[in-house]
Amino acid sequence: MNATPETSRAKAGHSAHDLRAPGDDAAAHGARRRPRLVVLTSPEAPHLPNAARIEGMVEVVYTHAEDLESALPGAKALLVWDFFSTALRDAWSGATDLEWIHVAAAGVDSLLFDELRASDITVTNAHGAFDVPIAEFVLASVLAHNKQLHRSKRLQNERTWQHRELQRTSGQRALVVGTGGIGRATARLLRAAGLQVTGAGRTAREHDDDFGTVVESTRLPEHVADVDHLVLIAPLTDQTRGLLSREVLATMKPTAHVINVGRGALVDEDALVDALHEGRIAAASLDVFDQEPLPRDHPFWTMPAVHISAHMSGDVIGWRDTLAEQFEANLVHWLRGEEWENVVDKQLGYVRGR
Repeated sequence: MNATPETSRAKAGHSAHDLRAPGDDAAAHGARRRPRLVVLTSPEAPHLPNAARIEGMVEVVYTHAEDLESALPGAKALLVWDFFSTALRDAWSGATDLEWIHVAAAGVDSLLFDELRASDITVTNAHGAFDVPIAEFVLASVLAHNKQLHRSKRLQNERTWQHRELQRTSGQRALVVGTGGIGRATARLLRAAGLQVTGAGRTAREHDDDFGTVVESTRLPEHVADVDHLVLIAPLTDQTRGLLSREVLATMKPTAHVINVGRGALVDEDALVDALHEGRIAAASLDVFDQEPLPRDHPFWTMPAVHISAHMSGDVIGWRDTLAEQFEANLVHWLRGEEWENVVDKQLGYVRGR
């Protein structure tokens, strides 16, 4: 657990005993006003699977982006269930009473802006919910590339029998850019499959439990020359935007494979298109893009060396249930005056880890 809401709650004129906690007798609290939670959703987003339980704990107001500003006054908490929404920036003037914002996603880059960073509002996220699913997706991408599964499917569609020799995965080198929970789960799974794994993060270090060696992500050109699989999992910040640049691509070997399951803007997409066209790297498995959905006229669609998925690497069956349960657990912590889980460092843009 990472931080306590007591300071901001006291400032708002409430103590932990003013707030209704799960299991309390309703009659004992009938005269007290329950804290208000605004849930930012959208017509496309499914309903909260645990809505009834949450509505039993707090006063809930559901709203869409266009009405968020008018829904916020008086609200103590905001659940960003429409987790790619940027509506809070335009609705900020209504956030007069907010103490806590929970984003039902691992990345918070679409939420953070200067005024929110400077405020005393606590932000939490879905840290941990996607660690294993995304790690499995990365391993699947590595194996699909090494065993030419995409090419085999194309040949099957053409009814062409073509024997080929495949790459051994064990012994290959992977550099995982992003050393948070998802990066660590990925490192452990890749290492279990026999790959040699190092990490790239904000600070260089040795003897890391999961990566062994961690290099500075801002110095990637110095560390990618012998990498077989460059895996991008870093959060999107000012420091990581455009991290996979022309300079980095120019130093990679022609058999290298790029995997992006972080954010599309980590990659200079024009530079990646050129590198693939010119054969300076071999392939790219891309789950995220600078613009989503990926425009139909984007060159990635027609490039045989590019393997596209629709921002789904962590979305295993039941994932929204997991996100809703994670929020509910933090809601219980808040109501009881306990510390929150997964508090985001608003200056860094992610939950501090190891």
